[in-house]
Amino acid sequence: MPSSDLMLEGLTLMVFGMGFVFTFLTLLVFATKTMSATVLRFAPAPVNVAPVPMASVSPSQQVANDAQLMAVLSAAVHRYREDKA
Repeated sequence: MPSSDLMLEGLTLMVFGMGFVFTFLTLLVFATKTMSATVLRFAPAPVNVAPVPMASVSPSQQVANDAQLMAVLSAAVHRYREDKA
């Protein structure tokens, strides 16, 4: 088989392959847009929820929380250093 026939067959296969991929991707885009429009049509309307106010923390509670946090962090660092030593 001459090389020109092989080249022609290769180009033909490439054109059919690229055409198939292009067609598939085009159909995929249309299907995705159709599904998106369908979901948006039948989806319930978003409900507006009022934001919940944050509970205020007194300074004495904050100090207690900070002290507890510092104790936990110190214990974690101490444990890590023991394991790595």
